[in-house]
Amino acid sequence: MNRFNRTDALRILHITPKQFSGWQRAGLVTDADSFSFFDLIQLKKVRDLRAKKVRPAVIRESLMAMQRQVSGMSNPLLEATAYATGSRVTFRHEGHTVDPIDGQFLMDFERNGTLLTAKVANIKPILNADSATELFSRGIALEDDPATQHEAIAMYKRVLELDGEFAAAHINLGTLYYNAADYAAAERHYRLAIECDPRYALAYFDLGNVLDETNRLEQAVLCYRNALQLAPTYADAHYNLALAYEKLKQPRKAISHWRAYTKLDRNGPWAVHARSQVKKILATETLKIVYRR
Repeated sequence: MNRFNRTDALRILHITPKQFSGWQRAGLVTDADSFSFFDLIQLKKVRDLRAKKVRPAVIRESLMAMQRQVSGMSNPLLEATAYATGSRVTFRHEGHTVDPIDGQFLMDFERNGTLLTAKVANIKPILNADSATELFSRGIALEDDPATQHEAIAMYKRVLELDGEFAAAHINLGTLYYNAADYAAAERHYRLAIECDPRYALAYFDLGNVLDETNRLEQAVLCYRNALQLAPTYADAHYNLALAYEKLKQPRKAISHWRAYTKLDRNGPWAVHARSQVKKILATETLKIVYRR
């Protein structure tokens, strides 16, 4: 089985070193130098739960409670489907949805609040869900080699045939198309990811990048702001939003996001540029104010 070093894992899943370190301290991930396909799946699920503002302590407690309640379950993130339900984590396992902390089984509801009927057509077979997850992990592996990226695209499309609500598959497909400069296809998949999961900060961020690349800056700004509303410490969203504001000739709006970025990334290679932009804007704007007076 192929393994990925930490740098590759963080890049593939769009996770910052700071996020990873925080998850380590919370006991959600192990301190390892290499990761398997299934490790990447676990990291992705932790990332998605944190993007929905579920606290690390709640995630850890939910995982431990699930292990206690289900005999033989060693890794709930792989052996069950995890969802963020408000500030809690619920799991779907063997046809049942459960909140493991209080041990309560939950009824499944449609988005409009009506109870699902017990028709087989409305229930996704667990086998299909597991197959989609396995294919998704294979797609991640294929992405890393430019020679097999077309296979990764085919793999993610197969994932979506099995599970049309698999938002992360839309995200990864969009990124492959984005890197190939097929911005229309990338935009379509990022928007579908948002439809699948309206609280997916990464989807808004990636859509903002497409809109920025195609010179729809005002729409890009809205997407970056949506990403930050969902994840206020999303450093890259602050950085790209600052760039967008500067392109729109709005330096005073840009400066707050340059400053936010420097607080979140103090030593990274882009922090130097962000600090220089703060100094540049402060000097320029100060001269304008003095001139007007």
